[in-house]
Amino acid sequence: MVRSRPIVGTGPATIATIAEEVGVSLTTVSKVLNGRSDVSPGTRARVEASLERHRYRRRGKRQSVGVEQIELVFHELDSVWATEIIGGVEGVTAAAEVGVVLSQLDGKHRPSQQWLESVLLRRPLGVLLVLCNLTDPQRQQLQRRSIPSVVIDTDSATSALVPTVGSNNWSGGLLATRHLLELGHRRIACISGPQDMLCSRARAAGFRFAHDEAGLPVDPDLVVYGNFSAHDGYEYAMELLPRPDRPTAIFAGSDMQAMGVLRAARQHGLDVPADLSVIGYDNLPVAAWIAPALTTVNQPLRDMAGTATQMLLDLARGVELSTSRIDLVTELIVRESTAPFEPRG
Repeated sequence: MVRSRPIVGTGPATIATIAEEVGVSLTTVSKVLNGRSDVSPGTRARVEASLERHRYRRRGKRQSVGVEQIELVFHELDSVWATEIIGGVEGVTAAAEVGVVLSQLDGKHRPSQQWLESVLLRRPLGVLLVLCNLTDPQRQQLQRRSIPSVVIDTDSATSALVPTVGSNNWSGGLLATRHLLELGHRRIACISGPQDMLCSRARAAGFRFAHDEAGLPVDPDLVVYGNFSAHDGYEYAMELLPRPDRPTAIFAGSDMQAMGVLRAARQHGLDVPADLSVIGYDNLPVAAWIAPALTTVNQPLRDMAGTATQMLLDLARGVELSTSRIDLVTELIVRESTAPFEPRG
């Protein structure tokens, strides 16, 4: 028979205090606090009696009764790309009648401890992180309160312990570059995203592999890293296009970058695709409506977001995941911005 062990102390009670007194795990106390059903009636009664005895303050009950929410966290929230992710998340949460709290980290890839403490006070069903991740201690803090986390990330190097949904960036870079090589282009530039992001390096690696399998060298001066914005696409294209040996095609790491390249091409009097082929990445809705319509690599952002959200809701309800990593397939979408290379006399 398990007996409660009264703890004498001067400070306010914590979950650890309750767990030690009752002789149960922190997880069990957390389950009782969260109203979870997977605790035996006898254990629940002993935990609740200890909570009452210590006048435990249930910090985290600030939401209205019955309101369930998840936290959706972006490393940066400033593009149509993010809108696609939000749409995919909302498609699942709306059907589940779950709310979404949206926040962003000003470009950082790790949240602050202050942010984490505010999340713990809100006590959401779970945390969904986009292109950012928690430190191990932060993840453990959430786990101790039965708050799961899932990452939407476009690289493939997250720990197997972290449930993650992504896409195959290496394959996307390979598909894009093969397409341009098959059209006869031999001077192809690659404008990728931040070099410290694995998805950027993976797309560039696919670009290089396509050249290797074709037996062609890569000019290192034609491979640059910036960020995924239209501004960076424009700035790098403005540097590349005036060169006497300018590229005849540019593979951009995002559709937004590609739109910057299109603007630079116009300013240099170049016709796309007659003088310059341009290919983007993501297949944002706008890619089909700009002129010329953009050839791009489809990264199924809404499907990625919806899949990750469902994983998070499953974890929050105690469902064991069959896999911790899901990579969705990328696909080449050929439109009007790429054409066969024709030498000019």
